Amino acid sequence: MKKLKFLISLHTRENDFQIAQALSAAEAASKFGIEAEIVFADNDAVNQSTQILQAIQNRVESRPDAIVVEPLSANALPQVARAACAAGIGWVVVNRSPDYISELRRTATAPVFAVSSDHAEIGRIQGRQFAALLPKGGSILYIEGPSQSSSAQKRTAGMLETKPSNIQVAMLKGRWTEESAERAVRSWLQLATSLSASIDLVGAQDDSMAMGARKAFQRITNERERARWLGLPFTGCDGLPLTGQTWVREGWLAATIHVPPLTGKAIEISVQAIQNGARPPEHAVTASFSIPSLEMLALRKS
Repeated sequence: MKKLKFLISLHTRENDFQIAQALSAAEAASKFGIEAEIVFADNDAVNQSTQILQAIQNRVESRPDAIVVEPLSANALPQVARAACAAGIGWVVVNRSPDYISELRRTATAPVFAVSSDHAEIGRIQGRQFAALLPKGGSILYIEGPSQSSSAQKRTAGMLETKPSNIQVAMLKGRWTEESAERAVRSWLQLATSLSASIDLVGAQDDSMAMGARKAFQRITNERERARWLGLPFTGCDGLPLTGQTWVREGWLAATIHVPPLTGKAIEISVQAIQNGARPPEHAVTASFSIPSLEMLALRKS
């Protein structure tokens, strides 16, 4: 039997969840005996599109059997997806559920489906964490992902849905990296409004951005101000064993949310579909949970 070849297209090497996605893909490739080429787009949607199109336009014998992509663009690369399907290549979107999936599945000869985290529920969990950490209410400095990211939008909507009305939120934008969050917070600290802001908690939509925020506050030269900011609770998302979970144990983060990597599951479903002819579900969703549990967070503040 021909050894299957997969192309895995990810955002960046500068984010712990993206690194976990790459590791999950490599582990699944080893488990199922396939060849996996993992490429990073350096947070550039045009670069990502170009990388994937080059693979699709290769000689037939060099083309991947399936492409697993975490899209950078808001529309999740519909034209590239159609080109892949026209070439008989499987198309799997992770961390998104684009509308075009249903349309492509009607005529595609290779597996087409999506695997995602429940980003709205991740946001709801974070809103509940804020309620547990600030039982008397307060103000949060909240670092979102990019504006074009549906994942970021859904996390924000979920958080606003469950946070108590006595908690106010000031929002900054990051790009899912530590450096981007550090830059956003440092810019905010230069504003006159930040001087009068009474912030009780710093929350971020991923752990690397939460740590980037900490780095920005560590640069404050006034010792008293620096200590005040670093004494606040910081929270993030992703909760990976070597990063977020470790940072919670070490006290750098008050809480995180475990978000399982998706590429391994995407590869597993694809291999089964290709080898057994089984039609995969249109959309698979993974479950996330609070670290520590919401009950433990509430007990700490009671």
